[in-house]
Amino acid sequence: MGFLSRIGASFRRTGGFFSDVMSELKKVRWPNRKELTTYTLVVLVTVVLLAIFFFVVDLGISRLIDLILGT
Repeated sequence: MGFLSRIGASFRRTGGFFSDVMSELKKVRWPNRKELTTYTLVVLVTVVLLAIFFFVVDLGISRLIDLILGT
């Protein structure tokens, strides 16, 4: 198999890949505006709650280490 034929085969595979991607994207059910807003709010609330949780845990561990070390 020559160099040019390998390059041609590579381009055909790449073209086939992008063709398959476009075919799959046509099957996707995209969320409407209300769903998108709801999902975004769920993600933001979850991130904020996790940030608060980890802040409290970090603060507790820091205080515990301070107590153990006597500083």
